[in-house]
Amino acid sequence: MRLPGLFDLSERVILVTGAGSPNGIGFATARIASDLGARVVLTSTTERVYERVAEIGPAAVGVVGDLTDPAAAERVVAAATEGFGRLDGVVANAGMVSVSDPLVAAGPLEEIEPVAWRAGIARNLDTAYHVVRAALPALRRSGAGRIVLVASVTGPVMAMRHEPVYAAAKAGLVGLARALALDLAADAITVNAVAPGWIATGSQTPHEAEQGRRIPLGRSARPEEVGAGIAWLLSPGAAYTTGQCLVIDGGGAIAEER
Repeated sequence: MRLPGLFDLSERVILVTGAGSPNGIGFATARIASDLGARVVLTSTTERVYERVAEIGPAAVGVVGDLTDPAAAERVVAAATEGFGRLDGVVANAGMVSVSDPLVAAGPLEEIEPVAWRAGIARNLDTAYHVVRAALPALRRSGAGRIVLVASVTGPVMAMRHEPVYAAAKAGLVGLARALALDLAADAITVNAVAPGWIATGSQTPHEAEQGRRIPLGRSARPEEVGAGIAWLLSPGAAYTTGQCLVIDGGGAIAEER
C-alpha cells in the first residue's frame, strides 16, 4: 500500500531558529525540510545566517535577530508571513550559547549570579516562548501547524554536573511542549520536543566527543540525524503525534554503565 505525501513538505513554510552554524542542528533541519519541499526561514544572532541561506537557495530567507527580544520574534515571523504568505511550522532551536553573547551560565549554583541565571533561561527557554507566541496566529491559519521545541537529554532525561541553568531551561521546554499540545490540539496544531544527546557539531569539545564514544552506539550523532527526527515531526505523517519528547541519543539514556 502506498502512503503518498506522509513526508512531503511541499507548499509548507517552516521557521527554524538558531540556524546560523554550518554544522548545527538548526541548519541541518532547515536543509532537510527544504529537500522535502518546504520553504524555510532561518534565524541567527549573527549575519552568518545569510551564508546558510545561500547554501539552500531561493527557497530560503534569513533573518538576524536576538530572540530573547519579543520584538525580534515578531520580526522573524513577519519575514515568513510577508515573504511566503504563510507559516506552517516552527522549530525552536535557538539556545545553548549564543556566539554573540559572552555570558555563560554554568558552574555550581551558588556561583551563578542572578544575571547569568536570567540570561541562560532567556536564551534557552524564553526564545521558544517568544517565537511560538508570535507564530500562533499564523499557525492557526495553517490548519495543520507544527511546533517542535529542541530540548536536550540534559534536564528532561538526565543531568550534567555544573549545568543547573541549562538543565532547568531544557526541562522547561518539555513542560511547555506538553502544555501547548493540550491547549492547541483543537486548532490541529501538534507540539512536540526532541531531546538530543551528544552531537558532533563544530563546537563539540574533546570531552564531549569522548562521552559520545561511551554510549551504546559508540559515537555522537550527526546533526542531520537529529534534523531527520525533527523533519518527521513537521511532516503530515506525524499528525497524530503530539505532546511527546523524542529522545535522540544513541541509547545513552538507557545504559547504566559507562
